[in-house]
Amino acid sequence: MRLENEVLKQLGERKSVRVFENREVSQDVKNEIIASAFEAPTAGNMMLYTIIDVTDSKRKEQLSVLCDHQPFIAKAPVVLVFAADYDKWYKMFSAAGLSPRRPGPGDLLLACSDALIAAQNSVTAAHSLGLGSCYIGDILENCEKVRELLSLPEYTLPAVMVVYGYPTQQQKERGKPGRFAKEHIVHTNSYREMQPEELLRMYGDNGSRESLEAFCKRKYMSDFSLEMNRSVSEYLKNFMDR
Repeated sequence: MRLENEVLKQLGERKSVRVFENREVSQDVKNEIIASAFEAPTAGNMMLYTIIDVTDSKRKEQLSVLCDHQPFIAKAPVVLVFAADYDKWYKMFSAAGLSPRRPGPGDLLLACSDALIAAQNSVTAAHSLGLGSCYIGDILENCEKVRELLSLPEYTLPAVMVVYGYPTQQQKERGKPGRFAKEHIVHTNSYREMQPEELLRMYGDNGSRESLEAFCKRKYMSDFSLEMNRSVSEYLKNFMDR
């Protein structure tokens, strides 16, 4: 038997929302969403992220195009970009005369963790306030152009974008997609290599080759996925070549 309380209930109910009412989100509500992000766990209490509150309609439109041409991004009442940010710490250490080393890949990954945890706090808070939200992983697509659009400095990477707004009635009533069974996701003490039969069973749909092929083309082999890997790889070269 599963336990239940209000937090667990809301976590189970929350789903991605891509259609919002034409309704403004008050500044007070936005402030609470952002404040909730600040309460997230953070490495060394360093808050290795910067939140870009995108309010300019032209920038929203540009982001919607750069992020795999998704028009709902431009229409979302609230758009927040959570940027992994080691730049401010590197410059702070330098300002103190400490001659710090330059940030490396590990530093950037740690900052990404901070940014993503903060984003999840904001998503949970938004749901509790009656708002829907949607993660936009495509913020990593066209990384160079996104970094230029948002004026991100050298050691800063757009980790994720989240859009928020009040869901339409249809979105409220839409069912939440099922998740994979615990047995496939939780391994005890060490990684358990799953055999092909279990992997197909995990995916469901009777392990249909046709279904998997369509999914693979739509996600893993898609143009946006290939572009994301290219642009991020180019950015990471700045860290690896030193």
